[in-house]
Amino acid sequence: MARQAADEQRKKRERSGAVANGVAAFFFVGVLAFAGYQLIVHPQTPLPREWNPTEPLRISDPVNLLTGWKLNRAAASQEQCLFTLDGFADLQPRVPLEETEQCFIRDRVDLRAVGQSRLAPIETRCAIALRLAMWERHSVQPAAAEFLGSSVSTIDHIGSYNCRLMRTANGSSMRMSTHATADAIDIAGFGLADGTRVRLLSDWEHSGPKGAFLRAVRDGACDWFSLTLSPDYNRLHADHFHLQSRGWGLCR
Repeated sequence: MARQAADEQRKKRERSGAVANGVAAFFFVGVLAFAGYQLIVHPQTPLPREWNPTEPLRISDPVNLLTGWKLNRAAASQEQCLFTLDGFADLQPRVPLEETEQCFIRDRVDLRAVGQSRLAPIETRCAIALRLAMWERHSVQPAAAEFLGSSVSTIDHIGSYNCRLMRTANGSSMRMSTHATADAIDIAGFGLADGTRVRLLSDWEHSGPKGAFLRAVRDGACDWFSLTLSPDYNRLHADHFHLQSRGWGLCR
């Protein structure tokens, strides 16, 4: 009986110790979380802004694991999108376009340039303009410097908004194209500061630096757009990149 009583006392002490340890661990985690939060929000935080989840996206920030998350947050709000593009794009907000229930541009902008690159005036969504600006800054310009020894001065497009059905290799689909809501833009080529022209139709299969540049910027687009289609996808895209702000991550 004495041994049984001793075992019961031991078990009680173990349970009490486990509870105390749990409370201490919970308190310790809470202290760490509070300290971490204070570190993030403190005006003098040593945490770089690009790593700070409370700081909004800045196009010129170095790219890291938080960049894509910050981009999606900025693209989801027209106000935040316009704020992020301030100083990094030549655009004017426009009143929303509502052509039909299936064809519209909600966060409509008139876009003429992103970063160092001019575009022929185009009506599109702010979200597309923002993703273009990120692509131009972090993919297009570095690839041009690496493969072509110059900077890009123009991005040539063949449209964004187009109230139409989706086209497939087998003809028209019954689904509306993402162009019907300006959730996509088609890019046909680039002009460089030294006068060089690069076109997908003529240079995609180029074995030299133009072909390498085009493949590099295609791969880079996959980092900034939710869906990227190139001439490798099918013959309908032989002359352009289809860059889309919503999709399932297809990159081809």
